[in-house]
Amino acid sequence: MLGREKAPTAQETFMQMAQAAGLRGRLLVTLGILLLIRLGVHLPIPGINREEFAQAIQGNNQILSFLDIFSGGGLSALGVFALGILPYINASIIIQLLTAAIPALENLQKNEGEAGRRKISQVTRYVSLVWAIIQSSFLAAFWLKPFAQSYGPIFVIETALALTAGSMFVMWASELITERGVGNGASLLIFVNIVATLPKALGDTIDFVQTGGREIAGRVIVLLLLFLATIVGIVFVQEGIRRIPIISARRQVGRKLFAEQRSYLPLRLNQGGVMPIIFAAAILSLPLLVQNFINNPQYSRIVNTYLVPGASGSWVYALVYLVSIVFFSYFYSSLILNPVDVAQNLKKMGSSVPGIRPGKATSEYIERVVNRLTFLGAIFLGLVAIIPTAVESALGVPTFRGLGATSLLILVGVAIDTSKQIQTYVISQRYEGMVKQ
Repeated sequence: MLGREKAPTAQETFMQMAQAAGLRGRLLVTLGILLLIRLGVHLPIPGINREEFAQAIQGNNQILSFLDIFSGGGLSALGVFALGILPYINASIIIQLLTAAIPALENLQKNEGEAGRRKISQVTRYVSLVWAIIQSSFLAAFWLKPFAQSYGPIFVIETALALTAGSMFVMWASELITERGVGNGASLLIFVNIVATLPKALGDTIDFVQTGGREIAGRVIVLLLLFLATIVGIVFVQEGIRRIPIISARRQVGRKLFAEQRSYLPLRLNQGGVMPIIFAAAILSLPLLVQNFINNPQYSRIVNTYLVPGASGSWVYALVYLVSIVFFSYFYSSLILNPVDVAQNLKKMGSSVPGIRPGKATSEYIERVVNRLTFLGAIFLGLVAIIPTAVESALGVPTFRGLGATSLLILVGVAIDTSKQIQTYVISQRYEGMVKQ
């Protein structure tokens, strides 16, 4: 009989994926929805010159290039699902920020249980709808104007409605994956969209090597080795855990006396995952967004010199990027883990950290540990976000543009989380088999 806590092997996992009806059904639902979303990406919106728009995205527009990566090329193809899951992600970020500032939302999240979380999810959906309307209207009214075959109010309304409806369908599909499939729906959609851009990037890289000769081939090999080392580092940091020992007090139930139990409190090295990088990238994209509306040569010169990667003053961009990542790492860590609540829960359960008094001393100790872990994780995120892009610019290999640190973190993080959830289903099948026996 297999040990209950033993991790399932690869052979056992694949056997359960093929034989267990529940897990197989969840996998089929997930794959079917992902394929449906990928097909919808290539359903074009009429009335737009898509070739010229795709060329504009591949140019110097950093915002559209960033959005195109996360829509799996849907934005450059101007499909019905061009916005993809981005409005829902933006709405989730907004609600997370407001939860820390509005007591009513904080009360719903912490004290109302499952009912409160459902209310917050419903609010997030409404915010996603509003955000999708804003983004689609902005895209149709301003960025698509030079590429429209017949521009006017009717074109803006029809295009905005199509993009909004597509975004809402993608949001519903992501929640369906989370509920009836395997893994987190929104994360898996972003994962698949990023993977969908890899064949084109690899094809462009091969053509670039063939036209450049041995020198270019050496540069590409160095860049690929750097990406590989970055992926290995991301795996170690994502799986890195600081275990704080915990001792539970002796308990007497009836005539039985239970001895003290030892366990640990796991604290992740990178509490926020990829969210600090996404927050920082969103902040740094605002000056480029404002540049499209302000016709000021001096402002444009400052932005293009200091706030664009690869420019002459890009060290300012790197420094601001690093500081922003550190700031949002601490901010997101404070949203996820509250040392005071952890200390109070340990005290209620009759548990304590060896050598630390329960209560305020425990919360201060946990806060110090969390701050140190967050600082290390933030520095790693900053280096991962800056170094690959800097090396890519120094080597002169532009074919992987956009597939940088954020993409690697999302790919690795989603793959790890999804594999763990599949292993959880496999372990649950073990328990069902033990009960039947």
